[in-house]
Amino acid sequence: MRLSQLQKYILLSVLGTKAKYKRNSLLRFYNKQRKPPKKDDQQGIITKSLERLIDKGLMVGYGRRTPEKWFIDEVRLTGKGRKEARKLFGRQQLLPLRLKKLKK
Repeated sequence: MRLSQLQKYILLSVLGTKAKYKRNSLLRFYNKQRKPPKKDDQQGIITKSLERLIDKGLMVGYGRRTPEKWFIDEVRLTGKGRKEARKLFGRQQLLPLRLKKLKK
């Protein structure tokens, strides 16, 4: 699955939390860039990235609904999103195998 740098950052950031993740924390992505976009543009870019991740089924968004649009305040990873984030992180997923002891 093709993901942008921002989408990868979002998945890896949210992977570390079990609870809902605040949207305002995602602005730290632009602190590392040499020429970041304007503050208003940053919010719009993050919103579109979150909406696309939600459309792909990797995240669930929580927020408010107005007659015109949704306002996403918090996000949480789905199972598919956790799997994709682990793949990005380079971790191998462990299977929950339980081995029975053999009687001799």
